[in-house]
Amino acid sequence: MPLILFNKPFQVMSQFSSHPERETLSDYIDIPNVYPAGRLDADSEGLLLLTDDGKLQHDISHPRRKQPKTYLAQVEGEASEEALERLRKPLDLGDFVTRESEARLIREPGWLWPRNPPIRERKNQPTAWLALTISEGKNRQVRRMTAAVGLPTLRLIRIAIGPFSLATHPVLPGEWREVDPLELEK
Repeated sequence: MPLILFNKPFQVMSQFSSHPERETLSDYIDIPNVYPAGRLDADSEGLLLLTDDGKLQHDISHPRRKQPKTYLAQVEGEASEEALERLRKPLDLGDFVTRESEARLIREPGWLWPRNPPIRERKNQPTAWLALTISEGKNRQVRRMTAAVGLPTLRLIRIAIGPFSLATHPVLPGEWREVDPLELEK
């Protein structure tokens, strides 16, 4: 019962079936019968967990058992304390209200790989880096949250799911490694 940590590159689809225009998981992972436990949209990068165990997949991704997920978001604009406080509290996104989350301003991580292609840069528009931890995972939720507080996301990287993080289990974009699924229980 393998548990695979994969660092999904930008623009790769979180699926094994072919896509007419983009790379998919099958371009990087050649292990039979493993499936993603959750998704990460094509515009986002970072940690994706895969397994061949249906129960484990369910335990990782089911809303009642969802593991907290931590993201680094490069946003357009300057992140005020007011904007960060709005991100921490339940936020009405129209079709649902988010749960409380953790949000803080950080320095640009020195260990972060360059994105290919790079994000667009505007000389007159500052950017900021945020670390956000959420306990749910609705479609494009972090992007929608930052936009709702006036800080559109330029780059989004998931760096942790539950106990698994790119800091403690480093893998470069497009690479994967197998880990012990029992770490989820710690």
